[in-house]
Parts: sequence; structure tokens; C-alpha cells
Amino acid sequence: MDKITLTDKFSLFDEIWTPKIIAESNGQLVKIAKGSGELVWHSHENEDELFLVLKGQLTLKLRDRDIVLNPGELFVVPKGVEHCPMAKEDTHFMMIEPASTQHTGALETDVTVSADAQEWI
Repeated sequence: MDKITLTDKFSLFDEIWTPKIIAESNGQLVKIAKGSGELVWHSHENEDELFLVLKGQLTLKLRDRDIVLNPGELFVVPKGVEHCPMAKEDTHFMMIEPASTQHTGALETDVTVSADAQEWI
């Protein structure tokens, strides 16, 4: 395993809301993504989902409040909690989650990226 330079990894893609896998540790996948605008409301029945913002601003809309994350801030969405990620233009963030985590939970839309379609970079 070589060291991972996040800026190098982010330079490899332009898609938004399309998680890219960069590492695996103890059944947890480390993913990065770019965001702009709003994803979709969804939840993960069995998995917590950690979000860490590296650039820009990511708002995790929950049904009872909004969690605004700036660079260097993280939040864990507990399993079963419905959320809707919303990002300012050109936001970069990392997610750490079990390998079983589906992109938009049980909800399948035109923006959903299936687990087997999530690319390792």
C-alpha cells in the first residue's frame, strides 16, 4: 500500500455525488466525493455514515435540523436517520462507512451509484 494524497485523488474526477473508493480498513470503505447542489433524501438502515469536509461547505439536512460542515469538520449520521446532503459548489468531502452501505440507501434514483459501480481510484 502506498500513501494516498487526497488532492491527487480529487484531481482524477469531476463527477458530483459519485463516491470514489480510495481505501479499505476493517470492512470500512474510505470514499471521497465532490458535491454541488442537493443529493436526495435517504437513510441507511444498518450503517452509520461519517462525513468529513475537506473543501467547501456540506450541509447534512436532517428532518429536525441542519448540520453545516466546513473544512476540517465531521459528522456521523447514525443508522436509520434520514438525511439529504447539500453542498456549495465544488465541495470536496470524505466518507467512511461499512462496505455494505448503499449510496442512497434503499432509494434508487437516476443519481444513485450502486455499490458495485463505485470505482476504486
